[in-house]
Amino acid sequence: MRREQKMLFESGNELAAYAAKQINYHVMGYYPITPSTQIAEFLDLMKADGEHDISLIAAEGEHSAAGICYGASAGGGRVFNATSANGLLYAIEQLPVQSGTRFPMVMNVACRTVSGPLCIKGDHSDIMYTLNTGWLILFANTPQEVYDFNLCALKLAERVQLPAIVGFDGFFTSHQKRKSHVFAEDETVRDFIGNYDAQYSALDLEHPVSIGSYMNEPDVLNNKYQLHMAMEQAMNELPRIFEEYGEISGRKYDLVQSYRAEDAEVLLYLLGSAYHTAKVAVDKLREEGKKVGVFTTKLIRPYPAEELYQICKNAKVIIAADRQDSYGAGGGNMSMELKAMLQEKQSGCQILTRIYGLGGRDFYESDARQMLLLGYETDAKRFDYVGIYAGNNAYEPTEYFAPITKERAERGAGGGLSETTAMPKRLSPGHGACPGCGIPVNINLLLKGIGGNVVLLFQTGCGMVVTTAYPKTSFRVPYIHNLFQNGAATLSGLVEMFHQRQARGEYPQGEITFIMVSGDGGMDIGLSAALGTAIRNDRLIIFEYDNGGYMNTGYQLSYSTPKGAKSATSHVGKEQYGKKFFHKDSPMLMAAANLPYVATVAESNPIDFIKKAAKAKEYANHCGTAYIKTLSACPLNWNDKPNTERAVIAAAVDSCYFPLFEIENGITALSYNPEKSGKKMAVLDWLAMMGRTKHLTDEKYKSVVEEVQLEVDRRWERLKARAEHPLL
Repeated sequence: MRREQKMLFESGNELAAYAAKQINYHVMGYYPITPSTQIAEFLDLMKADGEHDISLIAAEGEHSAAGICYGASAGGGRVFNATSANGLLYAIEQLPVQSGTRFPMVMNVACRTVSGPLCIKGDHSDIMYTLNTGWLILFANTPQEVYDFNLCALKLAERVQLPAIVGFDGFFTSHQKRKSHVFAEDETVRDFIGNYDAQYSALDLEHPVSIGSYMNEPDVLNNKYQLHMAMEQAMNELPRIFEEYGEISGRKYDLVQSYRAEDAEVLLYLLGSAYHTAKVAVDKLREEGKKVGVFTTKLIRPYPAEELYQICKNAKVIIAADRQDSYGAGGGNMSMELKAMLQEKQSGCQILTRIYGLGGRDFYESDARQMLLLGYETDAKRFDYVGIYAGNNAYEPTEYFAPITKERAERGAGGGLSETTAMPKRLSPGHGACPGCGIPVNINLLLKGIGGNVVLLFQTGCGMVVTTAYPKTSFRVPYIHNLFQNGAATLSGLVEMFHQRQARGEYPQGEITFIMVSGDGGMDIGLSAALGTAIRNDRLIIFEYDNGGYMNTGYQLSYSTPKGAKSATSHVGKEQYGKKFFHKDSPMLMAAANLPYVATVAESNPIDFIKKAAKAKEYANHCGTAYIKTLSACPLNWNDKPNTERAVIAAAVDSCYFPLFEIENGITALSYNPEKSGKKMAVLDWLAMMGRTKHLTDEKYKSVVEEVQLEVDRRWERLKARAEHPLL
C-alpha cells in the first residue's frame, strides 16, 4: 500500500504550498502577511511554471480574502488560504460564516504575535482566537507534518463538512528547512483525498438553494448543535484518516504525542515545535534520575480530552506551557483546557502554568529543563511568565533631539523657497531604511511645505518599521501607529478628540496639522477606511507614498504595482508575464469622494511638491480631507540603483505613467505637461529602467506593453480633458 515518495529539503511554508499544488485547489484567496506570505509566493512561482491550475486571487485585505474563499467554497470547489496574526483576526468575522454554513476548505496559519505593539515573530496568540469559530484545527510541529496535515485536513474537512485550519509555528516551522518526504506523483495525493461532490452549491441551477438564511431560535440552536455533532464526528474520523494516510506514507499519526511519559512523575505540556526541544531536556534529566516526560497534541479542535488524559493521568505535576496568555484568566487556552479536563476527571494532579516564548522568543533546552524542575519544587508558583526581566524604575527616556514645535516650524510657512528649505526636519536622519529608499525623501519634502504643529500617523509598512525600532524613534513630533486597514479611521478619531477638547476648553487654541502616511500597499487594505474618512471630510491629510508593492513583507504585488511587473506573487515564467491587471488610480478614487483637495507630487519636481504640501495643509485645517500621492522609489525591489532613483521617478512622470496634477474643489489642473516641454517618452522606456519590468522589453511581451501604453494614454487624455473643462 505504501506509495512512492521523494525527499525534499524544504520549509513548512514551502511544503504547505507543495501540498496545495498537488491537491490542485480551484481557488486561493489571500493577502500577504508575514510569516505566511511565502505560501502564496511559492504557489505563484509554481503557477508561472505551469505546475498547477489554482486561481490565485490577491485580495486587498484578509477580510476580503476570507470572503473570496467563502464565495468560492459555496461554488462547490476546493478552496485554500493562508494567513497570520492580525490578518487572521481581521478575517475572523468570516470564519463562523464559513463553518456555520458548512462549507469545507483549508487555511494554513503560520502563527505569529498579535499586535500591539507590532511584532512579526512567532507565538500562539493568533491561533487561540479561532477556538470558538467552529473550524477544525490541526497543529503541526515539523515541516513534514505541515505537508501531511494539509492532505489529511482537507479529507477530514470534506468528510464532516467543516473548514479546517492547519497551524504551525511562524518562523520556526514555517521557515525552518528540514528533510521531508512528499509523494512523487500528484495523483497519489488526489487518489487519497478522493473526489469532492458538494452536497449544496450556489452554482446548482437545477436545485437552487439559499445559503446563509436569516434564522431565529430554535433553528439557530439546532444549527449550532449540528456543528457540534460535526466536531464529534471529526473526532472519530481523524484517527481513521491518519490510519489510511499511514498506510500509503509510512507515517502514522495519533491525535496526541508523548515522549517518555509512561512512568513520568512530572510532565511538560506544550504545543508546536518546542516539543522537540523539550525532548532533549527530558533525556538529560532522565540521566539524572528524574522521571520526567513531555507531551503535546496534534489536534486543538475538536479537543482530544480522553487521549490527553490517558497520557497524563498518572503524573503528579504537569507544567502546562502556553505560548500565549488569556490575560486575567491565570493561564493561556492550552493550560485552561487541560485544567478543565483534569478537573472533570477528578485527577489529583497539580497543574503549574508558564507563559513562554511570546514575540518569538527562542525556547531552549535550558528553558525546558527549568520548567520540568518546577515539578520538584514544593513552593512553585501556580502561574508565572518565563523569561521576563526586571525593568528600571529609575529610567529616564533619552531625548536625542529637540522636538519640532510650532515656533521652530514657522519658517517657510508662507515665505519663499529659501525659507522653505530651511524648515527643520520632523523625521530625523536616524532611520533604518534601505539606501536610496524614497520614503524619508518624500516625507521630508512633504513636511517642508507644512509649517506649525504636526501630528503624524503611520500605517504599518516600511516607513513605520524603519523609523520606530524600540526603544528609539526617528520622529521629532507626536506619532502614532495603527495597522494597514485602519489608519485613516484612527487619525480621524484623534482629530475629532482634538477639536472636542478645544471646544470644551481642555486644550489650547491653535492649529495642528494631522497627517496619515500610507504606503507599501496600505491604500489597498486601508482603502475602505481612507474613503470613509474622505466621505466624512475629516480635517486631515492622507499622504500615500506609492512604492508599487507590499514591500514591507518582501515585495508582493499590490494594486498599485504596474501591470507586467514581476513580484513575489506575480512571477514571470512560461505561463505568466508578471502582474495581470492595471495599476490602481488612487487619486481618481479619492477625487470621486469629492475631497476639497487631491494632488500628485514627485521628488523629481521638488518645488511643485512643497507648494502642494502647503496647499494641502490649508485645506486640511480649514476645509476637510486633503489627499496627496507620490511615487516612492524602492531600489531593493524595483531592482535598480539608488543613485538613479530621481531619474527613474522623472521618467515615470515624463511617460505620463505618473502625471502631476491637482484637483482643487473639483477643478482639475495639470501641474506639468511633458508634451509641451518635449520630454514625453514611451512607457516602455521607463519600465526598462527597472529590473522588475525590464523583461517587458522582450518582443514576446509586446502585447502587454501595448496594453499598458494604451491605458496610460487613455488616463492621460482623460486627465487633459478634465483640465480643459471648466467644470472638471
